[in-house]
Amino acid sequence: MERGGEESDRNAQDAADRFIQAAPAKVNLSLQIIGKRRDGYHLLDSLVVFAAVGDDVLVRRAARLSLAVRGPFADSLTGQSDNLVLRAARLLAEVAGRAPQAAIELEKRLPVAAGIGGGSADAAATLLALNRLWRLDYSLESLMDLGAALGADVPVCLYGRPAVMRGIGEEIRPAPALPPVWLLLVNPAVGLATASVFRARPALFSSPPRWRELDAFDSVAALADCLADAGNDLEATAASLCPEIDEVLSALASLSGCELARMSGSGATCFGLFGAAEPAQLAAAALRSIRPNWWVQATPLLTSRDSDCLSQSGR
Repeated sequence: MERGGEESDRNAQDAADRFIQAAPAKVNLSLQIIGKRRDGYHLLDSLVVFAAVGDDVLVRRAARLSLAVRGPFADSLTGQSDNLVLRAARLLAEVAGRAPQAAIELEKRLPVAAGIGGGSADAAATLLALNRLWRLDYSLESLMDLGAALGADVPVCLYGRPAVMRGIGEEIRPAPALPPVWLLLVNPAVGLATASVFRARPALFSSPPRWRELDAFDSVAALADCLADAGNDLEATAASLCPEIDEVLSALASLSGCELARMSGSGATCFGLFGAAEPAQLAAAALRSIRPNWWVQATPLLTSRDSDCLSQSGR
């Protein structure tokens, strides 16, 4: 019994010394540019959701800060000595008044520079995981304020639920209730820098979408109908820089069961909106068969914060 008790204590200590946090893909179902500040930052109005696919960030106690990147898209981050994960760790340590001591492992499953918030999601997951590892007990709101210094999408990635995002990303409120939705995410294996898209876009602004005061979307068809009137204001510019986007959108629109085809964020990842798992999964299989070089993922939406759905400690 004593031996079993000691083993249990060791397991408990191991669990307290390592945490893994999910970093789900962020998808902009709509994205309007409604203005521009004097400092050059654009003002947004976006319906943001999170998919049940993404990266993982694992943190362990260590004497110094380190980062190991693994996974299908690890090579895309080769040579980045100060990416968002390390910046997030250093910033949190600085604010907490402690040394940035942690061994971090990033399982990189999401394509890079893809318009689905991969880097921002990784930074958010790092803040959440280290907040637990270092026993800082910062509130989610405090972490969101801190995350804004790392990037416009980091606060909403920390929020991790369907949201309406406004301002330059700092104004976040719950989205109208969504019906069960599946997405087919597709990236044509092309990276696209957000700054390049914003620089190339004409100085045109949209009105806020008509659905912004709704309490709920009654069905996938109703959601698709509302989204049809509130597009992605970056899509045309992004497609002019990356013609593969139009190929992806055309392929998605042709798939059976696809209610809407649209680009997410600044691209080049696009999504098809589906009402159920089976048509989305069948569409994914069909698309992989004709475009094996594309990144294709059928996934449901997350309806609560990713730490409630996907993350685990002590794995």
